Amino acid sequence: MTGHPTRAAEFIALPQRAAWHDQSLWFVRAKRDKAAKAIPEWESLRDAAAAIKAHTVANLADYLEEFERNAKKLGAVVHWARDAAEHNAIVLKILSDHNVKRVVKSKSMLTEECHLNPHLEAAGIEVVDTDLGERIVQLANERPSHIVLPCIHKKKEEIGELFHEHLGTDAGASDPQYLTEAARGHLRDRFLKAGAGLTGVNFAIAETGGFVVCTNEGNADLGVSLPPIHIACMGIEKLIPKAAELGVFLRLLARSATGQAITTYSSHFHGPRAGCELHIVLVDNGRSTVLGQDDFRRSLNCIRCGACMNTCPVYRRSGGHSYNATVPGPIGSILEPARDPAKHASLPHACSLCGSCSDVCPVKINIHEQLLIWRRELVKKGLLPLTKRWAMSIGSAVLQRPWLYQMVGGMGRMALKLLPRFLVYSRLNPWGKQRELPTPPKQSFRDQFKARHGK
Repeated sequence: MTGHPTRAAEFIALPQRAAWHDQSLWFVRAKRDKAAKAIPEWESLRDAAAAIKAHTVANLADYLEEFERNAKKLGAVVHWARDAAEHNAIVLKILSDHNVKRVVKSKSMLTEECHLNPHLEAAGIEVVDTDLGERIVQLANERPSHIVLPCIHKKKEEIGELFHEHLGTDAGASDPQYLTEAARGHLRDRFLKAGAGLTGVNFAIAETGGFVVCTNEGNADLGVSLPPIHIACMGIEKLIPKAAELGVFLRLLARSATGQAITTYSSHFHGPRAGCELHIVLVDNGRSTVLGQDDFRRSLNCIRCGACMNTCPVYRRSGGHSYNATVPGPIGSILEPARDPAKHASLPHACSLCGSCSDVCPVKINIHEQLLIWRRELVKKGLLPLTKRWAMSIGSAVLQRPWLYQMVGGMGRMALKLLPRFLVYSRLNPWGKQRELPTPPKQSFRDQFKARHGK
């Protein structure tokens, strides 16, 4: 299977799209910065969120049992799934027991992770993603490229063509208002015919047994208000201890994700509606393994805001699909190798180690440090490509010998001065695309130091 560099090269081969993708995500990052600066206590909120998550993860088993007890008191049915296969089997059994043939689903990265849609469709159950971005990529037979902005890689003209093919909209139509209204009419029919509604979970509260789902479109509310069955699928790390702590995360989530003060809908669920059923599926799927690893445990703090993706220079310029992962970007480059190191060995290297992801993380995960640790782990597992092993050996040899380092530095400065520009930036050299070599300094650092301070 091809790695990130190969798939990224396919994305970069369309320079206009790559530039537009980069600018769109940086616009969202700028909105996040503006929203953060509007709150004087922003850093205190981040500190509090990190502390709450660290405490929860350290006592996760106890809080999970507390959540189960309280959720059952409210009338919910709680299921436990060790992995994706068990999760899918549980959901299918619930639907089969109630003879459900149509399901409306709001955005849920956990169900994407477990590949629930194809599992249900193979059993003859129609699954409709009701988040507009998710529905677009579902109609295109693609996976989301971003956990908050699933179709950020598509332009409105492409969406217009897709809707014309599947929804019967006017050919060539690309007006966002028109396309949105067409999608609303298309989805409203699915809502009315559904036998069950399925959601993810943004936050679950051990103290109350309730949980919160955050959306901007209200699709989760409608999807679980019309059918008699609500299935909520939740990774075990989504827990927080007390209801009083929820406000910390709600203030951080939307501002970090899209620059909003709060999501348009923050819906609280405490037990089923009268005469209806609520099923909560608690899923491990490798999270306990990460919990047992000191170096990577903090990655479980993630609240899936997507801020690390919006700021990452590699993600912005290579596209989400280049990661071939449910959760792309910096945080996904930690989580995905934990599940399958061989398949995702290239992801920890899809990083410049600039640290911007850690700087914007609302729960202060040391993302870039964990990615560096993952590179070491991949070496131990024998998963470092031969080309990188050669490069590291050469780099080590140079850095261990000051005289060689000085000589190579001089040769590099000379090459930058004398190398004809057309050799680097031409059709014959793909490496030069979207790259700009630095202006060579007139003096090396050693020469500047000697000139200023003598020997």
